[in-house]
Amino acid sequence: MPETELITRTVPLEACNARLDVTLAAMFPEFSRARLVQWLQEGHILVDGNVCKPRFKLHGGECVSFQRPVSIMADTLPEAQDIALDIVYEDDEVLVINKPAGLVVHPGAGNPRDTLLNALLHYAPALSELPRGGIVHRLDKDTTGLMVVAKTLEAQTSLVRQLEARVVERRYLALVHGHVTGGGMLETGYGRHPRQRLKMAVLQGGKVAITHYRLRAHFPGCSLLDVHLKTGRTHQIRVHMSHLHHPLIGDSLYGSRRIAKLDDASLRQALTEFPRQALHAATLAFTHPTRGDILTCEAPLPQDFASLLELLGSTDEPDFC
Repeated sequence: MPETELITRTVPLEACNARLDVTLAAMFPEFSRARLVQWLQEGHILVDGNVCKPRFKLHGGECVSFQRPVSIMADTLPEAQDIALDIVYEDDEVLVINKPAGLVVHPGAGNPRDTLLNALLHYAPALSELPRGGIVHRLDKDTTGLMVVAKTLEAQTSLVRQLEARVVERRYLALVHGHVTGGGMLETGYGRHPRQRLKMAVLQGGKVAITHYRLRAHFPGCSLLDVHLKTGRTHQIRVHMSHLHHPLIGDSLYGSRRIAKLDDASLRQALTEFPRQALHAATLAFTHPTRGDILTCEAPLPQDFASLLELLGSTDEPDFC
């Protein structure tokens, strides 16, 4: 019999009328939702001492308990590191940061240090008491912009529920290859690439992925877009833009370094050599977990992106007005 540890937590009152599996995913984000559902179905997770189905509706205040095998305990939190954070907003419940390019969100295999989580644990040591240090969503390593971090379990539960309900507003600026005409909405199936496991792909029968986009400006060989995520799948904007045959400038995974023929050699070189995907999470809006008002944050373009637009001929800082 494997060694186990008894875990008990109280369901937040804010989870009233929420599904059990969705709430467990928020309360125990160190485990996958699939694993939690498996434990529910096997009767290992109890709600007020009772076995419940994943779709069971909660009232809030219930006691959740289960015997967690030590052999599959969540990874211990990484060490705290003094890494500078660009803080856009902070109160007792949430922290909004402007993530720079090159900063990985979570430690991974062979990459235990120099991540956003390491930085957060140094800045606010109390985050070590929360699953995943309060992180509720992520940006790719080389995508810049806004992320919200919960500072309490109640705030984390609220933010995860808002993300699940697709009511968090996430708007991006994206510079893509070619001339996009107008805008539109792309709704596709989505999942892991069947052959290249590091990539995601548009897949028939996959999870739903919804992206709205709107043209902001045309430049030589490329277009600047406003992109609004309705869902938040891994690499979603990058995959959807590539699916439309307008991959992001600088995206070596889903795009191409080949640039449309340009008369200006300096522009062609700047677009070809841009070192990362030209994608910036510029606006983030969500319902504040305790106050109930809509909190909207904005982050200016990073210097490399802004300089590229200036070279292309832009004279103004893009906004979403």
